[in-house]
Amino acid sequence: MAGTSNAVSVYKKDEDGGFIEAGTVTRGAKVNRYIRKIRRDGCLYNRIKADGEEYYIDAKNLSITLAGAVKEKEIFVRTPVTVYVNETGPEIASYAPKGTKLDVVGYDKLLETGYVNKYKVICPGKVNATETIEGYVYGKYMKGTYEEAIENYNKNGEYDKAKKDKFSYELYGGKAKNLDFFPYEKTKIEGNEFCEDARTMYINTYASVHPAEYIKLIKKTDCNAVVIDIKDGPLTYKSEVAKEYSPNSYKKAYTSEEEFAKGVEEYRKTGVYLIGRIVVFNDKRYAKDHPENCIKSGKSTGWPSAFSREVWEYNVKLAIEAVEKFGFNEIQFDYVRFPEASYKMSKSKKTNFRNKYGEEKAQAIQNFCFYATDQLREVGAYTSIDVFGESAYGYVTAYGQYWSSISNIVDAISAMPYTDHFGNDNSWENPYGIMLSWGRQADKQQKSIQNPAVARTWITGYDTPYWNPYVIYGPSKMKAQINALNKAGLKGGFIPWNVLSDIGKYREYQSVWNKQ
Repeated sequence: MAGTSNAVSVYKKDEDGGFIEAGTVTRGAKVNRYIRKIRRDGCLYNRIKADGEEYYIDAKNLSITLAGAVKEKEIFVRTPVTVYVNETGPEIASYAPKGTKLDVVGYDKLLETGYVNKYKVICPGKVNATETIEGYVYGKYMKGTYEEAIENYNKNGEYDKAKKDKFSYELYGGKAKNLDFFPYEKTKIEGNEFCEDARTMYINTYASVHPAEYIKLIKKTDCNAVVIDIKDGPLTYKSEVAKEYSPNSYKKAYTSEEEFAKGVEEYRKTGVYLIGRIVVFNDKRYAKDHPENCIKSGKSTGWPSAFSREVWEYNVKLAIEAVEKFGFNEIQFDYVRFPEASYKMSKSKKTNFRNKYGEEKAQAIQNFCFYATDQLREVGAYTSIDVFGESAYGYVTAYGQYWSSISNIVDAISAMPYTDHFGNDNSWENPYGIMLSWGRQADKQQKSIQNPAVARTWITGYDTPYWNPYVIYGPSKMKAQINALNKAGLKGGFIPWNVLSDIGKYREYQSVWNKQ
């Protein structure tokens, strides 16, 4: 069965010998065709047998090969898309914004629903008007007409809200109304059960290969997930991906692949859900290797640009490698943003952000989320993104994070509303109050979209020695944060942040990992 959509109309004869529509058959389905044709109203019809029933079908909707089942000649971009070099793999050829017309020259496969998985297309280049690029795009982001493609998703008022979401002055992060709100299908992955309520322990680079004391603690508690550093700026192990993309990172990696694998395996044996953490756009060692892909502000080129597709490729290939070699259930991407100084950089107009495709900052961040999530789905892993607590306040931040545009795509969103980061007088003394107030803002953003990510929140897991008064964060203050998050409606779990993975501190508040 062939056609320009996923389902092909079939007909039966009525009492007068005319044809009436009798349903549809999925495109790509194999049917038996009778040789004799019938002409009606200027069209030729074939008699066929499908699913044990006899029908008539327009002869144009039959193909003797599966390759001929897809009849589209052109398609239009509904959701901004990455154009891939190959049928499979994360290599990036280009980018196509909303409304772009793409010429169809093939496809990879039909799904059971009759939809195309990836189209092979020719798209306009970005260097000059005559350049074209051939590559592959996911069919789920396409529409058959320009009019359909330029529509914005507004079923529950998502787009109406986005049009209103603005800060009191220009932050240069982009406009919420220019983001995509079509619900991303968050399918469950066979053989990989997603952790809906993660009582998570953070395992830094050192702890990843020295697991003994942490494992003892995990076994004493109801801890059911760990976040293990793969790249916290510096790389944990000598990755083959890093060897290609960032020789400096490879050379200065903390340990060997073999030692890292042993450590991860010890954690796996406890039965915990494995989350690998990758710091993306804050990577000084990659920056040293590739200043051409970094933001240039004055003489500084120390921050890889979120506009740079090579930076995307490096980090997502690293994620894929970690899933395939070490069996991580999920990859958590941190520093998915532009620098905190982005407002000043943008306002000065003296910064080169390496913006090849003319995206707004928030568009680049959302487009990275689409890319990373799609690629990790291909290898059977979930995706989470860390965001600043500020992103919950209903405007696009200067560094490009906008809560609902990220939560709409990924499986888990992990905000970092640390109690000593609010700028309020002594906010760290009242963890319940400040987290409840913030949590209600975040829950409001969650409810503004149809299919939000699980909200799995980083909480303050350290004392506050740099502030007056000094506050010790023991079990009561830790539980106060968790209780506040639950009260606010954010029930996807928590991760105490302690940069040192201080085992003494973990022992001090170990009861927080127990089921309440």
